[in-house]
Amino acid sequence: MASKKSSPKKSSAKYGNAASRSVESALHREKQGTLLSGKGGKGGVVKSREQAIAIGLSEARKKGAKVPEKKAS
Repeated sequence: MASKKSSPKKSSAKYGNAASRSVESALHREKQGTLLSGKGGKGGVVKSREQAIAIGLSEARKKGAKVPEKKAS
């Protein structure tokens, strides 16, 4: 019989459930054409999927969801 290998360290998920819901909402708004970029939506309508995901993660961070910090550029 094969024995189970136990890992010494449990890895937790990088992103929490609240973060995934926030990203899902942002992607939905992007598809509808109602997701706006920039401060107060002054940047116009978001057209790229990547930008929608970034906005969703940013909103999740502001709400205090479990999201890794932004990488320094």
